[in-house]
Amino acid sequence: MSNFIVSARKYRPNRFEDVVGQEHVSQTLKNALQNDHLAHAFLFCGPRGVGKTTCARILAKVLNCQNVTDNHEPCGECDSCQSFEANASFNITELDAASNNSVEHIRALIEQVRFQPQQGKYKVFIIDEVHMLSQQAFNAFLKTLEEPPSYAIFILATTEKHKIIPTILSRCQIFDFRRIQVQDIVQHLRGICEQESINAEEDALHIIGQKADGALRDALSIFDRIVSFSGNSISYDDVITNLNVLDYDYYFQLVDAMLMEDSSQVMLTFDDILKKGFDPDIFINGLAEHLRNLLVCKDAATIQLLDLSEGLKERYLKQAKLAPSSFLLTALNLCNDCDINYKLARNKRLHVEMTLIKMSHIKRAFQLSRDTASTNLQEKKTPVPNEVAKSSEAAPSPVPKKQEELPPPAPSEQVDTQNVENTSTASNASPIPRKQSKHDTPKLTGLEATILKELKAEAAQKQIDESVELTEERVREAWNAYAKTVDLASYRSFLLKSIVGFEEDAIKVIVSSELALSNIQQDGAILDELRKKLKVPRLVLNVKVDENKKSAPPPERPKHLMTAKEKYLAMRDTNPLLQEMQRRFDLRPDE
Repeated sequence: MSNFIVSARKYRPNRFEDVVGQEHVSQTLKNALQNDHLAHAFLFCGPRGVGKTTCARILAKVLNCQNVTDNHEPCGECDSCQSFEANASFNITELDAASNNSVEHIRALIEQVRFQPQQGKYKVFIIDEVHMLSQQAFNAFLKTLEEPPSYAIFILATTEKHKIIPTILSRCQIFDFRRIQVQDIVQHLRGICEQESINAEEDALHIIGQKADGALRDALSIFDRIVSFSGNSISYDDVITNLNVLDYDYYFQLVDAMLMEDSSQVMLTFDDILKKGFDPDIFINGLAEHLRNLLVCKDAATIQLLDLSEGLKERYLKQAKLAPSSFLLTALNLCNDCDINYKLARNKRLHVEMTLIKMSHIKRAFQLSRDTASTNLQEKKTPVPNEVAKSSEAAPSPVPKKQEELPPPAPSEQVDTQNVENTSTASNASPIPRKQSKHDTPKLTGLEATILKELKAEAAQKQIDESVELTEERVREAWNAYAKTVDLASYRSFLLKSIVGFEEDAIKVIVSSELALSNIQQDGAILDELRKKLKVPRLVLNVKVDENKKSAPPPERPKHLMTAKEKYLAMRDTNPLLQEMQRRFDLRPDE
């Protein structure tokens, strides 16, 4: 049995500066040590394998280190650091809450807190997976966690912060660890390869970083497995074979065949993928990711979103130039529908194959929709002249031959006079429309019908905008017609007294007061009615207050308290309709 040590343990960071991807946590802790603003309780939370327990151990070493560096890192050479590395330090206690989660274990921990450190300044208690403690254990831990002795430091670590009770959270200084980026993982693996004299391809390290899903410990475990498989030379093929990852080449081949509308090649490539043992649902998700990467490459500002090597980025950029954005968006939509309905499909292979065939004909569907829309628009722009219509209506029907001119029927035959009349009548009627032949334009459904409908609506809108011409007289008539339908007399008065004009597709209205402006802005039906009356769907309404009346100084307020009659007179001057209301209801203000 060899003394092999896995990379996750062998290359575990011993200083804050060696921690990968958690600079915000490392720098905060170092600043707290420098300024002597260290809390008595910490909570490190985040996904697995991102360095929570590692940072807790480094902090514990720094607190008891006898020769702390100027950068507030442990020296690693003093007795305290050496005893910690040998797991023989009495000042640092680690507790696994997953297996020590009862009240008795917490009570034993509290008993250890009562004793002062034998060597060094602090006694540090690291509790890993603290969310596994029971409710009673949390309650027993509360008082000690809130008011510990001056020499006690608690560092709690968890992957599920939501399971910790709020009373514990309020007593801790919380640090959120984030997932490690693929580029940081690749850089760390490259440094290990240099120390171990291992040759690794850049694409291979990127695949390992993506497969780790943000956890550096998982990346190191995968790295050890690949080294055991391929030795001191790690290639891209070795990684995808060992990890059962579908090669990028398949996706590039599929998209190239789809752009060439070669559905046969698409089917053969998919069959090859199935023969290699890949599930269709994994394949369709990988294809969607590939299409997403192509869409990202359409804009130079978003290329940085790709966590890929430089060689793969170049391949994506080349294929993205050949693939239109409309093709990529439609293909992504088809992939999404296929993924949603995959579990409901009985024949799953056929379900995926139908999706791939649809993708192969996306460009043809777009072209067919454009041609059909342009043909229909051309037919609408060439109406039948009135003279031709009238002449066709007045055209006499062909005169049938006289009955005496017809040859006499044979003796054995019986002539049906009613049938003869029906025949002559049918000959005068309009011709029966012929059936659609196979050479006619096929009926569009699904995606083609949706695209055709949008193109028709756009063409019809353009035709309406070109045919309708606004005049000041038409705008004023439509405005007054709507004003007469308003029930409220004051609002109707505002509308009738407004100054109405127009400019292009906008109606400009000038009102006399802010009250009139507010009423028109709150009227949700006025714009729709004007669009219907004027037959301009894109009509815009611009309402402004008359600048002369707007800038007029407000009436001076009396310096004495106003009586009820004076208030009424002031209000009547502002709103003349009050006088009409007084007359109708026979009202009189108090003296």
